[in-house]
Amino acid sequence: MLLDADECQLLLVDLQVRVMPAMHEHGLVLQNAVRLGKLAQIFDVPVWGTEENPQGLGPSVPEVRAVCSKTLAKMHFSACADGLVEWLRPASRQPSGNARSLPKHLQKKESPPRNCIVLAGCEAHVCLTQTALDLLEEEFDVWVVTDACSSRRERDRDAAFDRLAGAGCELVTTEMVAFEWLRTADHPAFDDVLRLIK
Repeated sequence: MLLDADECQLLLVDLQVRVMPAMHEHGLVLQNAVRLGKLAQIFDVPVWGTEENPQGLGPSVPEVRAVCSKTLAKMHFSACADGLVEWLRPASRQPSGNARSLPKHLQKKESPPRNCIVLAGCEAHVCLTQTALDLLEEEFDVWVVTDACSSRRERDRDAAFDRLAGAGCELVTTEMVAFEWLRTADHPAFDDVLRLIK
């Protein structure tokens, strides 16, 4: 199964100014997270962010906040406990007026749900893992971008990846996401994507 940009949403978890300096390979992780956000913008994939206890840990790194449509301030380790699911799966609107007043081909159709969540961020073994497991419980498909995730200790990050893969998450890299969203070198965004990943 390949990622389809039309079915995806990107979630960047807790990439905050006071958190990132302590993360393993923080520079590379941040670079890839921002790259994912820019790729998502190219493909019209919604980008969401979270901030754990922003009063204590500060806001998202400015480059991350710049690529997010909205950022959820949270206190729970799993963003789902603070309302994330309602952002990712908004309630469908009830039709107004008489639905029979327009022919079927003129009636507005609901867009299909974006059920694949591409996930990156910190700390991999705490907030990212708990959010991912709750998203699986909510019947989302979860794709964890390993080179855009970290923890303070490499061992904790790797344990998170093992647990997430065992629970049913797909583990991918930033370039895997980019090329699966593209699918072909004929894609109109190919050159823009290539510039971002090189």
